[in-house]
Amino acid sequence: MVNSFLARAFAAALLALGLAGTSFAQQAVRVASTPTGIPFTFLDTKTNQISGIMVDLMNAIGKDQGFAIEITPMTFSTLIAALQANKVDVIAAAMYITPTRQEVVDFSDPIITYGEGVFVAAKDGKDYKSMEDLKGEIVGVQIGTAYVKPLTDSGLFKEIKVYDTIPDIIRDVNLGRIKAGFADYPIVAYQLSLGGFPDTRLAKNYKPVLSGSVGIGVKKGDKAMLDKINASLRKMKADGSTDKILAQWGLK
Repeated sequence: MVNSFLARAFAAALLALGLAGTSFAQQAVRVASTPTGIPFTFLDTKTNQISGIMVDLMNAIGKDQGFAIEITPMTFSTLIAALQANKVDVIAAAMYITPTRQEVVDFSDPIITYGEGVFVAAKDGKDYKSMEDLKGEIVGVQIGTAYVKPLTDSGLFKEIKVYDTIPDIIRDVNLGRIKAGFADYPIVAYQLSLGGFPDTRLAKNYKPVLSGSVGIGVKKGDKAMLDKINASLRKMKADGSTDKILAQWGLK
C-alpha cells in the first residue's frame, strides 16, 4: 500500500515537472520596440499594437522557430538598459550595429543599411548637400541614436538639441526653433510621405556621412537566441521573405 502510494506520488511529481518544463518552453520571447520609429516600429492607432518592419520580422522568426512574441513598447534611449536589466530578451527597432553597442549587445546579421537624412522647413529653399551647409545653425537629433556623437564631434553647429522622438524634432523645425533635424533617412522619408507634416521637407541632395546597418539585438552572450534569430533571417533572406517585408513598407 505504501509502495503504491509512493509510486503514485512519484508519477505525479514527474508529471508536474513535465508540465512545468512545457510551460517554461512556451513562454513568450519579450521583445523591446519603439512606438515612434515608423516604418520600422510604431504604434498602430487602429489596433493599439506596435507594428512595422521589425515586428513583422520578429513574428516571422517566432513562427519559424516555434516561439511566441510579446512586444513591449519603450523609448529608444531605454532599449539597451532594459535588455541589460533582463526586462526583455530581444531588441527589435531601427538600431544601428555599432562598435560601442556591440560591447554590451550581441547583434544579428544586418537586415538593412542606410544613412542619416536631413529635414528642414518646407519654406526653406536652400539646397543642403552636407553638414557644412548647416554650419553655425541650431540642429536637432534623437537621443540615443548613432548620430549624436558625429554631430557633436563635427564642431560645426551653434547648438545641438536632443529630442525623445522624431516628431518632436519636426515640430521644432516647423516652429523655427531649430534649423534642421537629423534622423534615420527611411524613417523620416516614410513619415513625411504620409502627409502629416506638410510644412517639412527632406533635403534630397544631402549626402550622409554615417551609414549603418540595422540588426536585432540580444543580451550579450545569449548565443542560443542569437543562433535562432540568424538561422531564420538567413532562411528568409534566401527565400525572399525579408525583401517582401521591406517592400510592404516601401523600403524596396
